[in-house]
Amino acid sequence: MPTREHRFAAVDLGASSGRVIVGEVAPERLTLHEAHRFPNAPVRLLGTLHWDILSLYQGVLNGLKAAAVHTGDSLTSIGIDTWAVDYGLLAADGALLANPVHYRDTRTTGAAEKVAAALPPQALYAATGIQHLPFNTIYQLIAAHGTPARTAAHRLLLIPDLISYWLTGEPGTELTNASTTQLIDPRTRDWATPVARALGIDLSLFPPLRHPGDPAGTLRQDVLAETGITRPLPVTAVGSHDTASAVVGVPATTPDFAYIATGTWSLAGLELDAPVLTEESRAANFTNELGVDGTVRYLRNIMGLWMLQECVRTWDTENTRTTQAASTDLTALLHAAAQATPLRSVVDAGDPAFIAPHHMPDRIADACRRTGQPVPRTPAETTRCVLDSLALAHRRAIEDATRLSGRTVSAVHIVGGGVHNTLLCQLTADACGLPVIAGPAEAAALGNVLVQARTAGAITGGLPELRALLHSTQPLRQYEPTGDHSAWDRAAARLGDARVTRAANGQARAATGQVDEEEPCA
Repeated sequence: MPTREHRFAAVDLGASSGRVIVGEVAPERLTLHEAHRFPNAPVRLLGTLHWDILSLYQGVLNGLKAAAVHTGDSLTSIGIDTWAVDYGLLAADGALLANPVHYRDTRTTGAAEKVAAALPPQALYAATGIQHLPFNTIYQLIAAHGTPARTAAHRLLLIPDLISYWLTGEPGTELTNASTTQLIDPRTRDWATPVARALGIDLSLFPPLRHPGDPAGTLRQDVLAETGITRPLPVTAVGSHDTASAVVGVPATTPDFAYIATGTWSLAGLELDAPVLTEESRAANFTNELGVDGTVRYLRNIMGLWMLQECVRTWDTENTRTTQAASTDLTALLHAAAQATPLRSVVDAGDPAFIAPHHMPDRIADACRRTGQPVPRTPAETTRCVLDSLALAHRRAIEDATRLSGRTVSAVHIVGGGVHNTLLCQLTADACGLPVIAGPAEAAALGNVLVQARTAGAITGGLPELRALLHSTQPLRQYEPTGDHSAWDRAAARLGDARVTRAANGQARAATGQVDEEEPCA
């Protein structure tokens, strides 16, 4: 193995912030340095919620400039990962036609019904294995049909590919993120042409597929000038869906692990060698997203810490109006939540009623009221309800994943921002009845760096070897299950009854021609 140290820049864009992180890699050494962090705040314009993509791109340039200064202009390469499903449309000359629309925008309302009329949900899942979510790329494309930007588009680039294109001038479609479009066949790891044909989606809009480790071009001259980098610098395709990079960043030492990538979302599941495309898997709303080195990320999307983030935003706004302290003390709030009555009230963290922003405490209270549970009265009780509910959702996802795949699990790895929430980590261990290993928090950036480092020859081996390096170099904390496990069983039963009632109500509405636009249609 080479002995000199290599330095890599990981561009890691999340739903609430972006960052450029420098990873320094040498034999038996892996360290991170945050070069630059910047906010990611969506913008509502004329009724549509957009990503402020130009501001994000400027943040990337500023971050690369800071990374060049930090490393003495000695970067080996750059890799880019972001959230999934969203995209930018380009004209024939490469110009961006419109700011990308945010996946939480309501424009996809009714799109699922149009897709189902052309391709039944059972057939769509058998072909692509992707969990139904109302903002999946195919629904966005159906919703955008006939709009000026969509009509004029010559090229479609997913968000990490769009950033890469602006840096290098070379278009491509990275596979792990492409799999979230619901237009990839997870068995062939290529485009699901029959699906696109049935839905009238022109696959020629997408540039050729790239795989993690493939070259993605070199920085343009204007980018070099903007960032102060003085020599040609390659961009390497990584697991450009941030969850794909985060799963690479799971420091597991055995293959029988489950993972929960936490942050705005909780992505809970298993790493498999092949997709699970059964009707039972579809009914359980599991997704088969593609991972690095031929793997499949078999997981369920759960609302995640978004619910708590939105609660805090609401409380901060209310505090400002009443001239109290403008920001919530999160440490104090979590301490108070730890003292609150456990499992007093729980809600279904997979319920799409919690997708939209604003008024989250009221929606949580309404869900408790509808299911005959005590309504949280204080921020501490609401926070405890959210965290208990997330732990239950983590438990259910892991139990379902093992049942549907036939795999067993000996430990659960939590990575991402939720690592810092010690109460959530402990509650997840208690709910699952399994040890939880928490860390690293920057799993996506680490996975990004590791793929770059292996491509550059700075390290060698497959995923087990990459994870062994993580395990030996990153700080980890283990949580053992505590308390009365039967209390979690009873809470899970309450949630199960609520889901059955909601499903029955949905079937009754469907029978009378009514549509609940916040319910999944698959």
